[in-house]
Amino acid sequence: MAPDPQLRPGTLAVTAGRPDKTPDAPLNTPITMAATYVAGGEVEYGRYGNPTWTALEDALGALEGGRCLTFASGLAAVATVLDLVGKEGRVVVPKHAYTGTIMQLADLESRGRLTAEMVDITDTEAVVKACDGAALVWLESPTNPALEVADIPTITAAAHEAGAYVVVDNTFATPLLQRPLEDDVDLVVHSATKYLAGHSDVQMGAIVTRDDELWSVLKGRRDLVGAIPGPFEAWLTLRGLRTLHLRVERAQANAQELVRRLGEHPALSEVRYPGFGAIISIVLAQGEMAADLLSRKTRLWIHATSLGGVESSLERRRRWKAEAATIPDGLVRLSVGIEDVEDLWEDLRAALDGCVG
Repeated sequence: MAPDPQLRPGTLAVTAGRPDKTPDAPLNTPITMAATYVAGGEVEYGRYGNPTWTALEDALGALEGGRCLTFASGLAAVATVLDLVGKEGRVVVPKHAYTGTIMQLADLESRGRLTAEMVDITDTEAVVKACDGAALVWLESPTNPALEVADIPTITAAAHEAGAYVVVDNTFATPLLQRPLEDDVDLVVHSATKYLAGHSDVQMGAIVTRDDELWSVLKGRRDLVGAIPGPFEAWLTLRGLRTLHLRVERAQANAQELVRRLGEHPALSEVRYPGFGAIISIVLAQGEMAADLLSRKTRLWIHATSLGGVESSLERRRRWKAEAATIPDGLVRLSVGIEDVEDLWEDLRAALDGCVG
C-alpha cells in the first residue's frame, strides 16, 4: 500500500509498508523465507529482492522522504556508499564520527583507493573550503560521540557547487527529528540496528535517496556484493519502526530532564547535548579512571557499546583504540532509554557520587 505523503511522521511509522486492505489480508507483511523464486517475475532470486525487505523499505523511505534500500548492517550501507567514490577520489569527513566509518575510510586510504580529509564539522567555513575538489562529503549531525551539529544546508550547497555528493548519517537524529533529504542532501544512511529497530536484537543498515539513478546504482552494488538483510531481521526492524515515534519522544524527554540535572553534578566537567535526541555525552572531571568506575557502578544503566534501544546504556568511548584522540579520555556516551526518568537519575546520580574527588 502506497503511503500517503500528507500523513504526519508518527502516523507514517504505523501505517507505511502495510499490505493492501483487502478482505482477510494480514495487517502486517508476512515474513517471506525464500532464496529461490519461480522464474518470470521481477525478483527471480533471493539476492535481488524480498517482499519483507520491500515493506520495510517502503516505510523507511516514506519517513525520510525518498527511496530506501536495506542492508545487512550499518557498515554494509556505509561501504556501499563509499563505493561511489572513484579511485583516488577525496572524501571529506568529520574528525569526530562513527569509528566504523573512520576505519573503513582509513582502510580504503591505506590501499590507495581514496583519500580522506578530516574536518571540524562545526567550522562551516573550513568545511565549505574542503569541499573544493571532493567527490563525497560525509556528514554526521550530531557527531558520534562529540555531539557536534553541522550546518547541513550550507555545506550541502557548497558541496554540490563543487560537484560532490553529500551523505548524512542520520542514525542519532532519526527521520523524526531531522530529514536531511529536505536540505537537498543526496543520501541518508542509517544503522537501523539502533533507533529504527530499537530493541537491541537486530543488525541492519539502510540508505535513502531521492535520486532514482543513484538508487539504481546502489541497488546494483547490493545485488552484486550480496550485503542483503535477512527476512526475519527486516520483519523485526519494521515491527520496531511502528513505535519509533513513541520511543523517540519518551527517550528525548528523559534525556532533556537528565541534562538539566547533570549540569549541577560535581563529578562532571562537561555535559554535551545538541538540544534534541536521546544521546548525551558527559566528561568526568577525574578523567579515564572515574569514567571506567562509573561504567561499573551503575545498576540500571547497562555498560554496552551500542545505542538507541529501549534500555539505557553508557560507555567510555576512548576504551576503543579507533576512537579519535581528540575525544576526552573521561567522556562517557549515554544512550537514554524509555525507563522512568526518576529511576534513571537515581541510579546515575548514585554512581556519579562515587566518582567525585
